[in-house]
Amino acid sequence: MGFAGFLAALAAVAAFLSVAMSGAWLVWRRTGNAGWVDTTWTFALGTAGAGGAVAALVAGLPAPRPLVVIAFAAAWALRLGLHIARRTGGISDDPRYARLAQGWGADAPRQMFLLLQKQALVSIPLGLAMVLAAWNPSPLGGGDWVAVVLLVVAIAGEGLADRQLLTFRTKPENRGRICDSGLWSWSRHPNYFFEWLGWFAYPLLAIDLAGGHPFGWAAFAAPVCMYWLLIHVSGIPPLEAHMVEKHGAAYRAYQARVSAFFPLPPSRETAP
Repeated sequence: MGFAGFLAALAAVAAFLSVAMSGAWLVWRRTGNAGWVDTTWTFALGTAGAGGAVAALVAGLPAPRPLVVIAFAAAWALRLGLHIARRTGGISDDPRYARLAQGWGADAPRQMFLLLQKQALVSIPLGLAMVLAAWNPSPLGGGDWVAVVLLVVAIAGEGLADRQLLTFRTKPENRGRICDSGLWSWSRHPNYFFEWLGWFAYPLLAIDLAGGHPFGWAAFAAPVCMYWLLIHVSGIPPLEAHMVEKHGAAYRAYQARVSAFFPLPPSRETAP
């Protein structure tokens, strides 16, 4: 992939995500449930990555790596997208977006559209990383197998965290309580941690140490971007603000004893 090819991939990913998030805005306007925004985003991002890999196959690149990317993108998008869709089907609105819309008042439709276009913009490094991984022409090597193991661990870990939270919430005796068992006793957001971890697979697939795919190094922007989004923007900050508002001192005690992101042994200094 030369410079022209890199620009073409960048433009294609950007255009596709912009259109997809415009569609998410229309769904929000029709249903009033912003939870479908994240569902749309997940499937759109997976489609962008898989589409770039299909383009690599059509262009005649060796099949193994594009097929790996297609499998990765499909597995990630289907697991996360279906999980978010099931969750969204059981709520009237996502509290994070609902809080924003309430603050915007009558200007909410315009502001929401702009927000979703910003989401499309900051998601470009994620989609591009998958495309760059698929377009690496070098033979499969050790880094690729590490990537396979890493993404399997990430998808399984995120799935386990989501399952533990769902199981906790379905038990009547846990109503109104904070999930602090299993992975949730080591991290307040283990699902976010494993989501971030999985994005390191694409740089491992994209980088050719022999220099045959120089733009592959740009794939490292994906885990950097995902970390920034989860830690500072749309992940932990709005969700924890909602949880503090909902649970008050109990959640602040949970914050004091359990790591926000990286799984660590819980502190015993603060009682539940």
